[in-house]
Amino acid sequence: MLIFDLDLFTILEKDMLTPTICRMVVSAPRIASSAKPGQFLIVRNDEKGERVPLTISDYDPEKGTVTIVTQKIGVSSAEIIAREPGEAFADVVGPLGKASELCELPDEELRKLSIVFIAGGVGTAPVYPQAKWLKEHGAHVEVIIGARNEGLLIYTKEMAQVCDELHLCTDDGSLGFKGVGTAMLEKLVAEGKRFDRCIAIGPMIMMKFSTLTCIKLGIPVVVSLNTLMVDGTGMCGACRVSVGGKTKFACVDGPEFDGALVDFDEAMRRQGQYKAEETQDKEKYGFSL
Repeated sequence: MLIFDLDLFTILEKDMLTPTICRMVVSAPRIASSAKPGQFLIVRNDEKGERVPLTISDYDPEKGTVTIVTQKIGVSSAEIIAREPGEAFADVVGPLGKASELCELPDEELRKLSIVFIAGGVGTAPVYPQAKWLKEHGAHVEVIIGARNEGLLIYTKEMAQVCDELHLCTDDGSLGFKGVGTAMLEKLVAEGKRFDRCIAIGPMIMMKFSTLTCIKLGIPVVVSLNTLMVDGTGMCGACRVSVGGKTKFACVDGPEFDGALVDFDEAMRRQGQYKAEETQDKEKYGFSL
């Protein structure tokens, strides 16, 4: 159900998780009451601002809040991050997209499942509500979080509280397992772990190789294509992607899909279609990371 919340969308909390990744808790009672794991929001910073799709990183119906995590990658995301507690966004629309299909399963089925998540970079944030929900409903949940180095790992303490086992990976070995998340998954399987489903959320290239690894290991895999979205309502067509040979829209048909059916090469080409415009805006506004 799509909700235009009539509240002021006041920012209640703000934390910089890394120099370029920001977590915000926003007042949005009506959205919080309807949100489910896997869904996303559209945030507009001001009346002339761009519509920015952001996955729901947490929600609390009792407190009437939703949590968003934004990475500074362009002008609009930088403007969102520049906001401070007490200020408000022009509007927040949601919840949008389809919830995780696992939310449809009865608890007796969930209690039989062993689920592993592979989270990369800012993709760790939308993994959190899914892992939390599955654990609360009886599934065995393990989470692999990967980053280039220790300083770029996010949500480690929070994730440890909502899963059965947490596995940290860094490319440089500064913390946890030295290597990428897919190598960690292969290691766990080699040690005798069995997983009924893998959910991979992160950069497109990481999800592609997570899918290839899961196919090799015989593990069904789900990926989230939220990084393709622009408008978030299916009207702009920017998030078109081939899934099983059929055209789908990440924002209305997803954002989660069977990874084995996704044409990742096409998705990565589409992801780069606005680079020229993004570069122009960065130059116009004097933006830099």
